[in-house]
Amino acid sequence: MERLGTGIGWRPEIAAEIAELPGVDWVEVVAENVCPGHLPDALQELRERGTTVVPHGVSLGLGGADRPDPGRLTALAERAEALGAPLVTEHIAFVRAGGPLTASPRMEAGHLLPVPRTRDALDVLCENVRIAQEALPVPLALENIAALINWPGEELTEGQFLTGLVERTGVRLLIDVANLHTNHVNRGEDPVVALDGLPLEALAYVHVAGGVERDGVWHDSHAHPVTRPVLDVLAELCARTTPPGVLLERDEDFPGIGELSGELDAIRTVLKEARHVRAA
Repeated sequence: MERLGTGIGWRPEIAAEIAELPGVDWVEVVAENVCPGHLPDALQELRERGTTVVPHGVSLGLGGADRPDPGRLTALAERAEALGAPLVTEHIAFVRAGGPLTASPRMEAGHLLPVPRTRDALDVLCENVRIAQEALPVPLALENIAALINWPGEELTEGQFLTGLVERTGVRLLIDVANLHTNHVNRGEDPVVALDGLPLEALAYVHVAGGVERDGVWHDSHAHPVTRPVLDVLAELCARTTPPGVLLERDEDFPGIGELSGELDAIRTVLKEARHVRAA
């Protein structure tokens, strides 16, 4: 798999800071927020400097009962080509439900909702992933999401569900270690056990993000500093494999360049220490 290095989520609010950050190998952009042929000047300048740009979709809803919308797939493919991206990413989630087949109004959640870990849900997800893969010009990687609840009647662990997905479709994985921590706090799932069950040979890259705990619930806010427990999950992942890329996400309450640089350095330190341990 392509080596991406250390990156950061590109957002217009911190475009100037990202341009000055040392050692940023690549950036990720929300696919729905950019338009082919009208890329922001700051993003285009990064591309001209040789910075890899990966589009990250949020609206396909591959875990939903409906087949992927052809228009959304075409749009994602156009962004991959416009950015010269080596791959595109999306989420293992559903984002809408209802419609004519259910005799109910179509509803958009405006949020990534967790897919039940059942064999039927896996069948639907795999078929939707195959359709998406055929429509995209580059490989697809899918992200595990954070959740507040477990669905009743789940039949598979996270590892079993994702292993089945990879084995049946060949899709790559984007592992969000902050989401593994979220699921630890909110769903009682041990991130070490989760990592032991994941098919890490399919790893495309890793997300790291901040959050906050309130009243025993972890909020995956992307608006707070990265915490030590999240970095510890990253270290556990790096003890098992060398990730092709690691990316820092921040979506709100953007800090200054000093704090962003410090968080990237903390990620690099985890990667460096893991390399030393693996080499010993």
